[in-house]
Amino acid sequence: MMGLQVYGRMGALERRAPAVARPLAFASDRRRLRVGLINNMPDAALVVTERQFRTLVEAAAPERAVELHLFHIPGVPRGPQARARLRTRYRPVADVEHADLDALIVTGAEPRAADLRAEPFWPKFQRLVDWAEATSMPTLWSCLAAHAAVLHLDGVGRRPLAQKCSGLFACVPTTDAGDPLLAGLKAGWTSPHSRGNGLEAIELCAKGYSVLTHSADAGVDTFVRRSGAGVFLFLQGHLEYDANSLVLEFKRDLKRFMDGVRSAPPALPRAVFQPDTADQLSALVEAARLEPRPALLEAWPAPSALALTPNVWREPAARLVRNWLASSHAGVEDSDVQAPRHPGA
Repeated sequence: MMGLQVYGRMGALERRAPAVARPLAFASDRRRLRVGLINNMPDAALVVTERQFRTLVEAAAPERAVELHLFHIPGVPRGPQARARLRTRYRPVADVEHADLDALIVTGAEPRAADLRAEPFWPKFQRLVDWAEATSMPTLWSCLAAHAAVLHLDGVGRRPLAQKCSGLFACVPTTDAGDPLLAGLKAGWTSPHSRGNGLEAIELCAKGYSVLTHSADAGVDTFVRRSGAGVFLFLQGHLEYDANSLVLEFKRDLKRFMDGVRSAPPALPRAVFQPDTADQLSALVEAARLEPRPALLEAWPAPSALALTPNVWREPAARLVRNWLASSHAGVEDSDVQAPRHPGA
């Protein structure tokens, strides 16, 4: 496996290049894969999201020296520590137009407004989408970023769910999905989802998107839009997640309920915990429902006792990303991939 470098404010990213995509960049240099990561995740997940996508891309292209270039969108609310990290390791999203990238990944963010167009980051996000489309930049849009992108591109609006979609869901290809993005993948996979809104397959297809995989319970999982030489790959789920990512989100939401920020306690994420752990946490949720107080979190199981469903989506996630890079002519060829290594997963 080749090494990986991270480029933030300092170093090679200072070099300027024309604001055009490089879909055939590896014709001249097949050693490097320059991937931009626009990281909009909440402060608590900022650093871990860097690692998760870094290891995913490394696994998808183990024969390349992956350069991960970090960007942020001004307007996403941040605390002092996160702002300090952005100042030293990230560049503003406008600089992505001059970064000479082979591919781009855009993460979701924690929604603050019911209408995405009312979010403070919306104007800069619009410009990013327009640039990616105009330059045919191969782009992976994750979760809320996928919702925001299709809203801006084609007016496809997401719909609030009756209950948050959280957990591991069995996803299978659509009946007509003979798409090269699914080459080498088995009949389906387990996909982590964590969202309060969803997109309807019928509305996406009416606008020219192709739904690749779906879940009987979670709905649309992955879908694609092709524009020129670039491929826009959309994930409603979080294939980059570690095995414990949904657990940490559940604990965060439970604490918010105990602190009075949420009006109702969260449901346990589906199919994440082994039965004994699920029973213990269900009892904790019920106790919080009867008397919400932060002290109840002292009964949270120790990490050694927190039995989780194994991370079985790592290998198919890497295969999907490799197929995306290959179909976007980013210098990655169709071949076997390595399962991502997630330290501490």
